[in-house]
Amino acid sequence: MKPDQLAEQSYPDLRGKRALVTGGASGIGLAMARAMHLQGIGVAIADLDGDAAAQVAGGLGGDAIGLRMDVRDRASVEAATAQAIERLGGLEIMIANAGVSSMRPALELTDDDWNFNMDVNARGVFYANQAAARHFVKAGTGVIVNTASLAAKVGAPLLAHYSASKFAVVGWTQALARELAPRGIRVNAVCPGFVRTSMQEREVAWEAELRGMTPDEVRADYIGQTPLGRLETAEDVAGVAVFLCSGAARFMTGQAINVTGGVYTT
Repeated sequence: MKPDQLAEQSYPDLRGKRALVTGGASGIGLAMARAMHLQGIGVAIADLDGDAAAQVAGGLGGDAIGLRMDVRDRASVEAATAQAIERLGGLEIMIANAGVSSMRPALELTDDDWNFNMDVNARGVFYANQAAARHFVKAGTGVIVNTASLAAKVGAPLLAHYSASKFAVVGWTQALARELAPRGIRVNAVCPGFVRTSMQEREVAWEAELRGMTPDEVRADYIGQTPLGRLETAEDVAGVAVFLCSGAARFMTGQAINVTGGVYTT
């Protein structure tokens, strides 16, 4: 799905709402921010690279803002969330998307490898969800979408620490959804597969070296595992995230939706 195709999927109930997207300056987060904006949603793009977030926001238009946020730091998350609420005039949607990866055999993992993935992928979702949900509870409504992974459904060799962090996202999503459902707040996750992004390019290079393959062979392996027969795009994920925020998904909460092209179907 190309970026302009996202506008063809119209959810009128989303127009005028406000969303905060973490990790929104590149990759899947950028596609999500664009998709939200195309629905008439005011978007706060939060990223560790505040300059990149501001540049993306400037390209989207006047109802988009860029913020610096370090999802590993509670004070940074809470300050940026408060700023988003103030500048947008409210907040109804939290997209906790910021994520990282690294690759190494499980028995060679270091504390730094483990902490890097857990701090961003798991703790970052925890902080962002809490900051938004406390506002949503006061408002009596809100939607949270967390970015998990195919690796949150099936443990991935060479990505054991990454898988652990993304399994944590799914467990947190399910538990939080059950707690917040009586407050009118829905919480879901998307689980992308082999998405063509700059993050994947790094992973392809790492995996090629670790498996003694060429990068093209690694990509061919990814495509071979995907029944729909191509690499996923960030827009493929963004379309599902927008759906989950809309009234069309009003009776969905606690779900971890596979967006994998059929790689994993459970």
